[in-house]
Formats: sequence, C-alpha cells, structure tokens
Amino acid sequence: MSAALPSVGVVVLSMGNRPVELATAVSSALAQEGVDLDVLVVGNGWEPTGLPDGARGLALAENVGIPEGRNVGAAHVVGDLIFFLDDDAVIPSTDALRTMAERFARSSRLGMAQALLTTLDGSEPPGRWVRRLRKGDPERSTPIFSVTEGVTMVRRDAFEGAHGWAGQFFYAHEGIELAWRVWDQGFEVWHMGDVEMHHPATHPSRHAVSQRLNGRNRVWLARRNLPALLRPLYVGTWTAAQVIRDRSDLPALRVWFGGFREGVTSDAGERQVMSWRTVARMTLRGRPPVI
Repeated sequence: MSAALPSVGVVVLSMGNRPVELATAVSSALAQEGVDLDVLVVGNGWEPTGLPDGARGLALAENVGIPEGRNVGAAHVVGDLIFFLDDDAVIPSTDALRTMAERFARSSRLGMAQALLTTLDGSEPPGRWVRRLRKGDPERSTPIFSVTEGVTMVRRDAFEGAHGWAGQFFYAHEGIELAWRVWDQGFEVWHMGDVEMHHPATHPSRHAVSQRLNGRNRVWLARRNLPALLRPLYVGTWTAAQVIRDRSDLPALRVWFGGFREGVTSDAGERQVMSWRTVARMTLRGRPPVI
C-alpha cells in the first residue's frame, strides 16, 4: 500500500442476480485513480465468480440482509476509508473516490459522505436520493442526517465507533441510524453534490416484506438511538406520515402497522442513545431527530 495515497476499501454487496450490472459497477470502482483500492464483492447467499481482475469475492452461505452483508464486507477490506457501492450503480469518472478521500483528509470532522446520485438514463432522479428536507439544488453540498447507502464513503474509525450498519434491520432505515451515530461521535455527514454517480431510476418496493420492515425498523430506530423523551415524538411523526402516504392503500397500511407492533414488542437490539448535545447540533443544522 502506498503511504502517499489514501486507502479505500470498496464493498459491493450483491445477490448475484444482476451479473452485467455487477461487472460494470466493479469495473467502475477498479478504474478509480489516485487511491489505493481493495475491492471486495460480498455474495449475499451466493459465490461471486467471474469478477473483473483486481476484485476479490467473499461468499455468504445465506442472505443476511443488506446492512449485515455490508458489515461483513467492511470487516474484510483494507482501508482507512470504506466505500459502499450498490451492485447496479456506476462511478462515471475515474477521480470520484480520490475527490471524496481528499475531503476526508482535509477535514477531520468529516465522518461520512454520500455522492450525488443521478439516473443512468438521464431521467429525473427520485427526490429521496437527496437526503434532506429541502431538496433544492441537488448539486449543492450540505450536511445530511441520512444517507443513500449504496454510494457512501465513511471513515473507518467513525464506522466502527457506530458499530457499523444496523445488521438486525435486514433492510430499511439503516442509513438513518448510521448517520445519527456518526454525528453522535462529533463527526459530520455530508451530501457531496459535486461528486456524481449513476444508478437506475428504481422505485421503493411496496410488497409486504418491505412494508413490514419499514414499520418495524422505524420503531427500532427510535428505541435504539433516541433519548426516551424523543422516541414517541419521532415515531408519532412518522406514523402520521405513513398514514397520509398510504391512506388509499389500506392493505399496505395494515402490513405497516403489523411491522410497527413488531417493533414495539420485539427486541430492538443494542442501544447507543445519542446525547442531547447531538440533538442540539442536529437541530441547529435544521433537522431535529423527531422528523
């Protein structure tokens, strides 16, 4: 490893069902210049084969979910910085990871950052790809309190201090928890609007499993991370939002509330409750952790 270059471990999680897209994603990571790379494909329930030269594979015997699969990958790559790349995302330039890494080097307070996501076909990107209340100009860089997990770079010590992604979640809201926990260590999390990456214009899944995990993990998120006083405010805000969003789809709403009940009655896992100082910092930045 060259001491002159930032070291970046790249984790690409895949279920093996998009071989063409996976090869493109991995190739775009391997093409990055100005960084020492360790590129790993984690096979979530399969054995990665036929990878581009320079990438390693790691097979998991079963699908352990998105956040836990990424945790496994992070533990098996070398790098002071870890970059998580979706298996259907593309890094269009060869200097994107270097640009991000240089900003981490310049600011010891920067703990995590996500790139600007644009669509592969040039269509209008979904608003949810810009993780802030006031979307405004997507190319404007700002602090954020949630990340789009598949184009995210994180300082390793911040990642480990946060205990990684919420593996117990399996899917949904792990990008909120990790961002909160990075902020709680005194770091900042940023949307880098001038570092572009591509992704297909997909839509959030509305099937039953997705709805159930959405409802369950929203409650778990509050129970694991928020001071007791804020938990009902956060859960209440998002329950109201879900009712408004799905008021014309009662079956989906019933499934969501089933997940909500599971979140209340089941073990939420380890807690790492944020300090009131972090609550104040987030509030001053325009996003108190109740919305």
